[in-house]
Amino acid sequence: MAGRLRRLDRVAFRQQKWKSSVSTQAKMPPCDFVPEKYESYPYERMQKIREQNIVPSLRTYYKKPLLLHQGHMQWLFDHEGRRYLDLFAGIVTVSVGHCHPKVTMATQKQLARLWHTTNIYMYPAIHEYAEKLTSLFPDPLKVVYLTNSGSEANDLAMFMARLHTHNFDIICLRGGYHGGSPYTLGLTSLTPYKHGVANGFGCTTTMLPDVFRGPWGGSHCRDSPVQTVRKCSCTEGACLAKDQYIEQFKDTLNTSVPKTVAGFIAEPMQGVNGAVQYPRNFLKEAYQLIRERGGLCISDEVQTGFGRTGSHFWGFQTHGVVPDIVTLAKGIGNGFPMAAVVTTKEIASSLAQNLHFNTFGGNPLACAVGAAVLDAIEEDGLQKNSEDVGTYMLLELAKLRDKFEIVGDVRGKGLMIGVEMVTDKDSRRPLPAEEINQIWEDCKDMGVLIGRGGLYSQTFRIKPPMCITKRDVDFAVEVFHTALQRHVERAAAK
Repeated sequence: MAGRLRRLDRVAFRQQKWKSSVSTQAKMPPCDFVPEKYESYPYERMQKIREQNIVPSLRTYYKKPLLLHQGHMQWLFDHEGRRYLDLFAGIVTVSVGHCHPKVTMATQKQLARLWHTTNIYMYPAIHEYAEKLTSLFPDPLKVVYLTNSGSEANDLAMFMARLHTHNFDIICLRGGYHGGSPYTLGLTSLTPYKHGVANGFGCTTTMLPDVFRGPWGGSHCRDSPVQTVRKCSCTEGACLAKDQYIEQFKDTLNTSVPKTVAGFIAEPMQGVNGAVQYPRNFLKEAYQLIRERGGLCISDEVQTGFGRTGSHFWGFQTHGVVPDIVTLAKGIGNGFPMAAVVTTKEIASSLAQNLHFNTFGGNPLACAVGAAVLDAIEEDGLQKNSEDVGTYMLLELAKLRDKFEIVGDVRGKGLMIGVEMVTDKDSRRPLPAEEINQIWEDCKDMGVLIGRGGLYSQTFRIKPPMCITKRDVDFAVEVFHTALQRHVERAAAK
């Protein structure tokens, strides 16, 4: 008994040692917004309702889940009035800022006029929005089908590709997330989202061209202000890693699917998998191979679209390609449930041979919200802000990668950023979950909310509202720096 008490004393001493040695100097940037007083149920009753009345598959973040009450631009406020810098944006959904005044005003105006009627009638909002949205796409991508969610959009894109080509098989990349419906789960290649039931027939995965964790790639391969520290034999303009991954792609086409396919779907940069980027020109060559087999190329822009990558409005433009079908969701409505499929008139006509109807897709309220989001992106200069602030943040995070052995990779473009955590840079083994959890919790306790992703949930996902500032970045990076220092001290105290 005495020995056990001595061991507990040593543990308590070590914990006290690291807890008292590192404190953050980060000062949260000021915010003039004052949230309303919280007047709903007490926290404990909310927890009870969550346990009894909400399905357990809808999990919460953090040991003590946040009870969020109000939002303003890049800020969130909990039930006690505490402010947080939101670097995850409702899972990459709040594009222009929480409760953005332009979007709020447009929504209120439409609410007072007409909430809903179906698209069997003509009404101004759907026509105005369709014209505004498709004007942002290159020819021949000029026809839109409005839906309610990203899963629904990708589901429809698959259906269109099969109808138009009269083929069935669709290729997707390992590590991709394209939805949770039974149809799209065949495209989603992340084990935590897979259930032990039949889903997504005719979907074949191929090797993910990940230049950090994959077998090939390194410091010359990706379109990012920050390259991986992993060395490779590639040179500027000659990416040998891309060639190797294309050979794997060809191998899949030659062994796993028929001679003709319906299509290929890929995110321009993988979102749920932690901002994984492919070697330059990989998508361009993959598209060509698919088209040679009669297939269509689908770009899943659910997370990369609407200026988030900074240099371009759509993620596919960063790869120098024009897809046949584009799917949109999340940031399209700044949190309002809406999505879209944009394609060519010819492909869209394949769907017109029979009825295909969507009750809520493109309703007046959704279209008013979507149009206001596009206006806010343009008027507030949010694409340029994504490029400037995102590049600044990537470079600042790269300094932490160079300082800490557990920060294996910093990557991304614009305000779509991944920070992959490892035990050490040589092995690239994922940092254990309990260690990542503590860093994550520390950031939250200091006022910064970030996401998680990756095959092993080892990557921090940073995808904030596109209105954040460099001052916000300085605060967030300092908080992350402090959390990493605390991790180092915890490890030393063991």
